[in-house]
Amino acid sequence: MFSKFTSILQHAVEALAPSLPLQEDFVYHWKAITHYYIETSDDKAPVTDTNIPSHLEQMLDILTQEEAEHESGETGPCMEYLLHHKILETLYTLGKADCPPGMKQQVLNFYTKLLAHIRQPLLPHINVHRPVQKLIRLCGEVLAAPTENEEIQFLCIVCAKLKQDPYLVNFFLEVGGAIGDGGQEPDVDYIDGRIVVKACEGLMLLVSLPEPAAAKCLTESTELCELLTDRLVSFYKALPQSMDPLDIETVESVNWGLDVYNLKEDAAVFTGKRALISFLSWLDYCDQLIKEAQKSAATVMAKAVREHFFVAVMEPQLMQTSEVGILTSTALLNRIIRQVSSEALMQEMVYFLLGEEKDPETTATIAQNPLRHRLIEHCDHLSDEISIMTLRLFEQLIQKPNQHILHNLVLRGLEERNYLENKPQDEREPLENGQPHDAVDLEEDPLFGDDLSPESRLSGSDWLSTSPPMSPDHSKSEGKTEVHKIVNSFLCLVPDEAKSSYHVEGTGYDTYLRDAHRQFKDYCGVCLRWDWRGHPKPLEKCNLELPFFEGHFLKVLFDRMGRILDQPYDVNLQVTAVLSKLSLLPHPHLHEYLLDPYINLAPGCRSLFSVIVRVVGDLMLRIQRIPDFTPKLLLVRKRLLGLEPEGLNIDHMTLLEGVIVLEEFCKELAAIAFVKYHATAASSP
Repeated sequence: MFSKFTSILQHAVEALAPSLPLQEDFVYHWKAITHYYIETSDDKAPVTDTNIPSHLEQMLDILTQEEAEHESGETGPCMEYLLHHKILETLYTLGKADCPPGMKQQVLNFYTKLLAHIRQPLLPHINVHRPVQKLIRLCGEVLAAPTENEEIQFLCIVCAKLKQDPYLVNFFLEVGGAIGDGGQEPDVDYIDGRIVVKACEGLMLLVSLPEPAAAKCLTESTELCELLTDRLVSFYKALPQSMDPLDIETVESVNWGLDVYNLKEDAAVFTGKRALISFLSWLDYCDQLIKEAQKSAATVMAKAVREHFFVAVMEPQLMQTSEVGILTSTALLNRIIRQVSSEALMQEMVYFLLGEEKDPETTATIAQNPLRHRLIEHCDHLSDEISIMTLRLFEQLIQKPNQHILHNLVLRGLEERNYLENKPQDEREPLENGQPHDAVDLEEDPLFGDDLSPESRLSGSDWLSTSPPMSPDHSKSEGKTEVHKIVNSFLCLVPDEAKSSYHVEGTGYDTYLRDAHRQFKDYCGVCLRWDWRGHPKPLEKCNLELPFFEGHFLKVLFDRMGRILDQPYDVNLQVTAVLSKLSLLPHPHLHEYLLDPYINLAPGCRSLFSVIVRVVGDLMLRIQRIPDFTPKLLLVRKRLLGLEPEGLNIDHMTLLEGVIVLEEFCKELAAIAFVKYHATAASSP
């Protein structure tokens, strides 16, 4: 009570007394603090019962006022006094002793406000950076300490100052990486969420420092990498062993700094939601930290995540035999792929999933990378759910802005264009029924010949007038088949009796044109910086003698496409979704292989078009054995669109749904071919 009265009296005297010059005023307040320690006998009273907080506040105000009155960069007498008399060193000692109780908190506040409010660079002064180093070491000594909020605020302002002037970090690296030790993020399980965010922000500032020495210190002399990966592993292991893939896929997007806890509400939505959000939030933080980090630090952190999380924890989950476990871990991996955006972490994740191989695959080497092999095999799993989820995973993967993904999965097998036949007629394989073994002769097929009826073609369509005139050999220079012939080849591929879309509004080819235009534009933006030349590699420079293998990934996709009439609707939708994404890619060899029906395939080779032709041939035989095929097909389409209520089971439902997917896929491929041709034509000189 007496001390409060003294404080009031002091303020009244100060208000009535004539104002002192700033330096005298500053010295007065500092001496008032030191006199307290000389004169007091009660060192148990909390600091808030003394005048110390008030004197420290006044000193800060004076320093701020002095800087405002002086020219920029000029050090005033009060600041000179603070530096010369080692005031920060003394305050550090008082704070360390926490005498009187609560003094550590006051000292941390003083340092924080001093660094935040004074514009001139203070850290280069030895009498500033030396006590700052000592105070950094003092932080985090006790978890969940009463001063944890002030500690984080102080550490963050130091990080911010280093971010402004990165060379200053060298002052802190001289003493065994003090800044790295002090900058460790405290244990998140024990402290307030707001403090966690501030700590994480501080680390974000530190890792982004461009100084190589700082990056080395952070990654080699601190436990930063262990902290990131250990927490990621612990959050992942806290997830339920079995989760609904739809819950994993649809849980709201997460941001590490905006994670809001509502345990009761989360538990009501689905079991494990809180654990999932915690995991995804920490993954987001790791990803953003790596994205902001100096390049060498980012590489080290990303490799640590690959080794300690992906390889050590996720790989066994993905390689297990339990179908429930495979499904859950694949759904989680799919969500991780979707979320990761930092270049370094994405690269390490891709190497983990696919390996680093770049040479063409052979049938003997497809199992060279066990995880890659297993994941591709899962696209054709006995469990439809696992097949669909794994296909979705690859669909996500091929849309990431990473060249190695596409090269590893599809392009390395197409580099030499050895899917093409390039031998003189007398050297070709013996003909079987008038054509080479395993080849599809489109010229002799009534579906694709020049005698297409007018109603079968797209004659009269607006785009046709902009297409080049037809030529007898069906092809242009550089092996580019005329676009209108390609489009018609895909649109006329399904026989009329197996078509049902023209009976239903809004299912026309024009819808696919709009989507293809938008998606192709997006893909071109992603692939812009990759060395994908606009023309195929000249045949004379290709090694056509090499045996062709489409690669494990395309093999599985083609195999599944070949069974489109016999597998579930949802599986077919996902298979065609992946193939259409690949078809959209602006790589000339992939475009030729997937979208040109008129290429002359080498013996034993297949292309996407040849696979579909075989499906259509099978379909035409089956149609004849199913009475009322076309009305049943239309009914199934209307049910799928929700235009007809569910009723009695229809015979051959799987086949009918497969035919509908096949028709739509052919329209989609036609639209993609058209959009890509005109985009190329528009960009050509």
